[in-house]
Amino acid sequence: MLAAIDLNIVLIALPSIFRGIQINPLTSFTYLLWILFGYSIVTATLLVSFGRISDIFGRVRLYNLGFGIYTMGSILLYLTPNTGDIGALELILFRVVQGIGGAFLFSNSAAILTDAFPPSERGKALGLNQVAVLAGSILGLVVGGVLATYDWRYVFLVSVPFGIFGTAWAHFKLKELATIKKGQKIDLFGNVTFGSGLIILLISLTYGLVPYGTSTMGWSNPYVIAGLVSSLALLTAFPFIEMRVQDPMFRLELFKRRIFAAGNFADFLAALARGGVTLMLIILLQAVWLPLHGINYQDTPFWAGIYIIPFSLGFVFMGPLSGYLSDRYGARGFSTLGMIITGSAFLLLSTLPYDFYYPSFAIMIFAMGIGMGMFSSPNITSIMNSVPPQNRGAAAGMRTTLLNTGTTIGTSILFTIVTLVLSSNLAGYLASAASSVGAPQLGASVFQHIPPTSALFAAFLGYNPMQTILSSLPHSLTGSLSAGTVATLTGKSWFPNAFAPAFMSSLRTAIYLNATLAFIAAIASVVRGKRYVYGLEPEEEKEELTQTKKEIQKVNDSISYVHSINATL
Repeated sequence: MLAAIDLNIVLIALPSIFRGIQINPLTSFTYLLWILFGYSIVTATLLVSFGRISDIFGRVRLYNLGFGIYTMGSILLYLTPNTGDIGALELILFRVVQGIGGAFLFSNSAAILTDAFPPSERGKALGLNQVAVLAGSILGLVVGGVLATYDWRYVFLVSVPFGIFGTAWAHFKLKELATIKKGQKIDLFGNVTFGSGLIILLISLTYGLVPYGTSTMGWSNPYVIAGLVSSLALLTAFPFIEMRVQDPMFRLELFKRRIFAAGNFADFLAALARGGVTLMLIILLQAVWLPLHGINYQDTPFWAGIYIIPFSLGFVFMGPLSGYLSDRYGARGFSTLGMIITGSAFLLLSTLPYDFYYPSFAIMIFAMGIGMGMFSSPNITSIMNSVPPQNRGAAAGMRTTLLNTGTTIGTSILFTIVTLVLSSNLAGYLASAASSVGAPQLGASVFQHIPPTSALFAAFLGYNPMQTILSSLPHSLTGSLSAGTVATLTGKSWFPNAFAPAFMSSLRTAIYLNATLAFIAAIASVVRGKRYVYGLEPEEEKEELTQTKKEIQKVNDSISYVHSINATL
């Protein structure tokens, strides 16, 4: 829950954080990306390694260590001493510390729960764990919005007391249930190859979003191209290394199990599909919809958190329920239907205008949450049930790595699509809007030099770039503008109105791809096969079912007895 809180609390509080450290979003877009993505990049890179190390040294011990590191990162973020560029670099560094702690937590939680619960209750247990994650998402959105209105430092301070309590509680209450096999070795070459390849890949994808030269994107940057090529070479070499070491970190033999391979592939596709969608919906609310409805930019983080809650409620409602039902009926039907609902919700979102009717929006994101909750809990239960106990830490790390990597790549793809479409139409929309308020001399050529990524995040952070743009133009263009026109152009409503049509056009294009990925994930979910639990043979499964029926009959007998007493009374 803590890890999920800090993913969303930073997202919703970014405007206040940037104002607090005095950063201009038009000139510091790279810092913004790293504050957003640094945590997830570090977490995704370390998950498999930490999961494998936990199989060797103990899951509970390293889970507890993760709590302590995470809490230390939160304290450092609260104490960030500087402002400007140095302050931004300090925030990024301290987020990396948090990410290391988060990787220990994420890589072990599912494995610890799988060890602790029998097959008949794992879906419910892992579903409740997903509820904790989504509860963190809700708290992150709401608490981040509330605290950001007071002081951006409170956004990081709020998790410190919970982190201290969690560290102590985990130390005294969690017991190691896994059998640790002695004599296992750390796969040094595999760790270095995989970690280096994934870090270079995710960094390259991040810098692909940064303008380069005269291009609005960085995909032509030779460093980005070199990074992509070298990362693919390292990741291609990785499986060959794993097939030759004694104790590999990535248990490739697990992918021979269809249920494990299909479940992870569906998970990866689902992460690609939903990667960046929450961020884009929050940008839509904070940059466009809320300002158009009279909300001050200082208050938009709080109200964006409130208005996005139906999505999290849908997940919280369906996560444990689908997990509980999948214990009895298997994961395939629930996970498949969940992705179909998610894809359909994406398509419905693409029909919205930028000045939408909120109840319609709320219903759509609630349905999206229902779909994702219906998919998530049964899918993770299916994956964890299919692996031997001694490999659960590695399996949990592998699953979460694919999940986080898919989310980061999906976010990069979504940003790329949105930025490419914006680069082709943003200048025209801005010029048309300027002409409509008495500034026809500000043609499309004036706005061509605005990087779409900078415009996107300027709108998100509540910053109107027109003041900077007008001051950079020659007097021959701006001298004839009336004071009223200048006031309108630099006011709080003109830029959101001018930016909104271009943004919605680009967002629709991206959402179509997300919907397609969700439907492909549904197909991958179908091919996983029937319910399977490692070590539970058909006879044992039949015996377990018989025992479950006996327990249900006892409950029914008790209910009948209560009814008979009630009738007598």
